[in-house]
Amino acid sequence: MSLPEAGTFLLPPALAELRPRVRAFVQDEVIPAEDAVLAEARDGHSPTLDALRRKARAAGLWTPHLPEAFGGLGMGPMGMCALFREMGRSPVGAAAFNCDAPDQGNMDLLLKSGSEAVKAKYLKPLCDAEITSAFCMTEPAPGAGADPSNLRTTATRDGDEWVIEGHKWYSTGGENAAFLIVMARTSDDPRTGASMFLVDRHAEGVEYVRRIPVMSEDVLHHLEGEFRFHGVRVGDDAVLGQIGEGFRLAQVRLVPARLTHCMRWLGLADRTLDLCRDYITRRKSFGKELARHQLIQQMIARNAAGIHAGNLMTLHCASMLEAGLDREAKPYSSMAKNHVANLLCQVLDDAIQMHGGLGYSEDVPFSRWYRSARAARIADGPDEVHTMVVARDYLRGRLDLLV
Repeated sequence: MSLPEAGTFLLPPALAELRPRVRAFVQDEVIPAEDAVLAEARDGHSPTLDALRRKARAAGLWTPHLPEAFGGLGMGPMGMCALFREMGRSPVGAAAFNCDAPDQGNMDLLLKSGSEAVKAKYLKPLCDAEITSAFCMTEPAPGAGADPSNLRTTATRDGDEWVIEGHKWYSTGGENAAFLIVMARTSDDPRTGASMFLVDRHAEGVEYVRRIPVMSEDVLHHLEGEFRFHGVRVGDDAVLGQIGEGFRLAQVRLVPARLTHCMRWLGLADRTLDLCRDYITRRKSFGKELARHQLIQQMIARNAAGIHAGNLMTLHCASMLEAGLDREAKPYSSMAKNHVANLLCQVLDDAIQMHGGLGYSEDVPFSRWYRSARAARIADGPDEVHTMVVARDYLRGRLDLLV
């Protein structure tokens, strides 16, 4: 019996063929252009990114996670695992294929829960990269953060409309979004008390308060926005799914979104380790190449094993989603998210250490990437919440470790 190649483990033939094409596109087209893309984005322009997107479309690599009817390749969760990790090798890679957060997760949510009218109005232009979007769930204290039961934003019925009042922040991409997906409380029921609403970014009563200053540099539309909603009125056609499905839909969106983050982070960690290998095999210290020093080898081995473990975690969880085991996949997604988020920070920290003074400088990208990576341990649930989920499900006998 012939064994599969290491890089095609668990991948069907179509994905095994597509993955190197995406990797080559990122290596040959995206990485050489990433500095220009980021510089232009800071000035509010995107000619280089637009050119990359045209090339990705022409190569048949556009939004591969979406159904063919919306311009994608219908690859599903396993396809996302195979391809998003290659896109993640560059901070602008996912954007080149129109697979970046938060739009990618919002596309999936609209696809599963939006009406035909919603899909025509919002999903189609989002898939075509004509507009961008934001997901408004997190609130400043004492509102909803890691604990969604603290949700304070409300939507109150008034005749044939809903009136939204509230305060949101860390709404990634909100500044330039065409529309917002807003989570609001519609009753006091702990399970069915929240609903999601589609809100025009420039609707009356929507106040964009500010761009939140954070420790990382701005990357494309990854700008953290703060909003206040002052009596924003929407109709029943703005309800995503059904009234009372907000918490359920949040899980529909967030479990796969955690995986897509993991995939992109693994791609960046892998590229970081590649750059370390190039440096430590050339740089000499104390009479021999850094790669021959045991403490350096220890860093390399630890990070190589960590990337491989994270890769297997995401593949396993994606296979569960592909099989329709969404609820069962939740603790596995928490395990993967915690592992990969911490791994990325560790890989980058070790990369800075291995490069010494050069690593701490802006002549290499590690410090910039690290400032962005540190948010990984908070975004989509902090480490502590995911640790609680894993421990809880294991203690209840709902988490099989030898799968």
